Amino acid sequence: IVGLESRGFIFGMPLAYNLHKPFVLVRKKGKLPCETIEQTYDLEYGSATIEMHKDSIKPGQKVVVVDDLIATGGTVAAAVKLIEKLGGTVEKCVFLMELAGLNGREKLEGYDVASVISYEGK
Repeated sequence: IVGLESRGFIFGMPLAYNLHKPFVLVRKKGKLPCETIEQTYDLEYGSATIEMHKDSIKPGQKVVVVDDLIATGGTVAAAVKLIEKLGGTVEKCVFLMELAGLNGREKLEGYDVASVISYEGK
């Protein structure tokens, strides 16, 4: 289970614990203690960079990405790129809430995406 900073930790960690699976943190640049890989993505007014530990995903490992919200999809798309750089396979991206009017799913075309609540507005 891969959780995105920081509310993805709240949902992802108990899920990983109950499934007896490892939990991997994806954090903003400079927050993780060991050797990392990074991915930069665009924001509305600039860019941001996220990181994960280089040894957190093994080649061929199946991964579920968990976060509280998908809006534009930029953060989760960057996380998917990190996972795939390490050789992982993204099986599903799961969110508590989706702001469907912001079209975040478009950045995840070809991936299995699920949300518990979908709000059609922005």
